[in-house]
Amino acid sequence: MGVFTADTGHEQVVFCQDKQSGLKAVIAIYSTALGPGLGGTRFYPYATEEEALHDVLELSRGMAYKNALAGLDLGGGKAIIWGDPVADKSEALLRAYGRFVESLNGRYYTACDVGTYVQDMDIIAKETKYVTGRSVENGGAGDSSILTAWGVYQGMLAAAEHKWGTPSLAGRTVGVAGLGKVGKYLVRHLIEDGASVVATDPYEPALDWVRATYPQVEVVADTLSLITTPLDVYAPCALGGALNDDTVPVLTAKVVVGAANNQLAHPGIEKLLSDNGVLYAPDYLVNSGGVIQVADEIAGFNFERAKARATRIFDTTKQILALADTESISPAAAADHLAERRMADCGRLRTILLP
Repeated sequence: MGVFTADTGHEQVVFCQDKQSGLKAVIAIYSTALGPGLGGTRFYPYATEEEALHDVLELSRGMAYKNALAGLDLGGGKAIIWGDPVADKSEALLRAYGRFVESLNGRYYTACDVGTYVQDMDIIAKETKYVTGRSVENGGAGDSSILTAWGVYQGMLAAAEHKWGTPSLAGRTVGVAGLGKVGKYLVRHLIEDGASVVATDPYEPALDWVRATYPQVEVVADTLSLITTPLDVYAPCALGGALNDDTVPVLTAKVVVGAANNQLAHPGIEKLLSDNGVLYAPDYLVNSGGVIQVADEIAGFNFERAKARATRIFDTTKQILALADTESISPAAAADHLAERRMADCGRLRTILLP
């Protein structure tokens, strides 16, 4: 797959390598129409370079839409570090990566993602000022998973109101696939709202955590067992592609709202969901709480201000679901239209030159 022959529409794709530290990274900037590209750095042991490149291109495009829909004056960017975060991560590697981020001179701001954490951002920040998601003691916003989960919960409430008439999960059964940084917080919100929760995760310590913390949660062996369990809501909170030709036909849930990026495996899945009577709240809409949190850090972080903005995901979700019904289109298409309109309308203003 070539970057240009694939016609991805990206403004810039940067390949970064530092042999001594073992760094192999790609930074992809999809759009700076609304401002600098903002998106996390994913540290993951991809099977091939082609797989790594495909992921960063898809994720960076998704960030442009996510940031636009969240009302942020930021474009879309994303980065991947190709490797095992447990075996390969080091201070030297992270600082080398930070220098590559700095070399883009503010076109890209990084943050946490799968395989990277607040403490990693603190190290990266030793080499670049274009980093968010740092620790509170270092002037940052801390763990962005907090508001990511809060935003997903708000989207879930809006979807519940649209589907069943009440903005609550009380008495509903919610299946959570993935008990990582976001899934853990989401389970808490659901339990506090009175939902019954069924959960799974391939990582045994995560299952041990949920058994110890919330013994009322039903734990199942794998994702297939989860989605075939009688559910009202399915929340994919792990890696992308959760909604595909194999999983959608066996889904019992009639609402899908989750934190994972790029949940639709390919174009056409949104129609399959609709045909099966499943209401899907677009992932990049409902999981934007984290980017709202780290974006607030750029101007000097205020948690309550960021949480108030993340809470508005409820209203945006309602707007998109209503627009989808009115226009007889999928919620994914409605969300895309709103994001593209904002990028076009507000991005155009940059052609008005200022002194």
